Amino acid sequence: MTGALSPLGTPWRTFEDLIVGERRSSAPRTVSEEEILAFARAYDPQWFHTDPEAARSSVFGQIVASGIHVLAMWRQMDHAINGDIDFVCGVGWDNLRLKRAVRAGDTIHVTSEIVRLEPSRSGKPRGTAVTRYAVLLADGTQCVTFESTNLVYTRGARKRDSASASTS
Repeated sequence: MTGALSPLGTPWRTFEDLIVGERRSSAPRTVSEEEILAFARAYDPQWFHTDPEAARSSVFGQIVASGIHVLAMWRQMDHAINGDIDFVCGVGWDNLRLKRAVRAGDTIHVTSEIVRLEPSRSGKPRGTAVTRYAVLLADGTQCVTFESTNLVYTRGARKRDSASASTS
């Protein structure tokens, strides 16, 4: 049920449902020159992202996607594979590496692996999940890697929300 929501449209997997070592992989996505240009012109107007002619003389030999653009695409693909997790919010990224430029025509996908789970030490109805992510080419070449730390609601958080809603 990867990425599935509950019948109410809310994420259904709480902290207690997560398992260290759990791996997921997104569907592939081919990156177009048009989307690289549009994103870069709006958000990261470096010449090697926005000018195909000039980019031929760059170290890349052609336009490449901005790192921020690759992370925005990662976000979309991550929602498709992990949107069923009842996240509170993200609190940080560690060891972010931009290892290989993403070029027009590249087909990428995202992998995730839960590497650590820690219950709240404060007694709040949430826990911390650390997930290792990679944006990869079809042949397994890593383009971007990092670890994401997120707060995830526990079942107790949902029970508390349901109880307060029924007494309102």
